[in-house]
Amino acid sequence: MGVKGQHVAPRGGKWSVRKAGASRASGVYETQEEAIEHGREIARNQRTELYIHGKDGRIRQRDSYGTDRFPPKG
Repeated sequence: MGVKGQHVAPRGGKWSVRKAGASRASGVYETQEEAIEHGREIARNQRTELYIHGKDGRIRQRDSYGTDRFPPKG
């Protein structure tokens, strides 16, 4: 079972923050930067992933705020 993350993606000329698998956005923002800020806050609180999509809809960046199941050995 995968961990659900937050997705920042374009939506009708604006930017939405949506939980993976959700039918509704948790917020819609004028700029991508605003959406990233709010998506990052949610991802940190829920200890999940943040997926940032570009204008073309493809994932361009991914940030993890969860527990690392495979931490580096050292």
